[in-house]
Amino acid sequence: MPAADFQYSEPGTDDGRPPVQCEACRSAFESDSRQAVSFLLVDQLTIPLVSCEDHLEQFASVCGLTTEDAAETLDHRPAGGVRCPGCQHAPHSGTQPVIPVREGAVLVVACPEHQSKILQRFQAGIQTRRTLSSSVDAATPSLR
Repeated sequence: MPAADFQYSEPGTDDGRPPVQCEACRSAFESDSRQAVSFLLVDQLTIPLVSCEDHLEQFASVCGLTTEDAAETLDHRPAGGVRCPGCQHAPHSGTQPVIPVREGAVLVVACPEHQSKILQRFQAGIQTRRTLSSSVDAATPSLR
């Protein structure tokens, strides 16, 4: 998946990007149910996220490039819950940051500190993917 398919959008900005094209993502964003929230487990972070299953897995895959252990997603509250009180009470609303993933997106339902940490991890994952892709491209001889 090309790194250009991943971007970050500050909440409330309109930079000319098309709205989320994935119907399943839009449906999850519009749901007012806590059942729409999934959880990303990566290292010691437990981050509540809202997205469709496909885009959630793609997002976790990129974040997983920054850790020795695999990033895991759960569609239920993890054992022990979410430890951060700010993340526990973060609103599930359009004011939260949205990270575009291909034609979908992931809504980060977390406190500002953990939003920043997961964004940094996601951006590091994108950079790692670029580096790995360019290393493979450079090592592969041309088949002309």
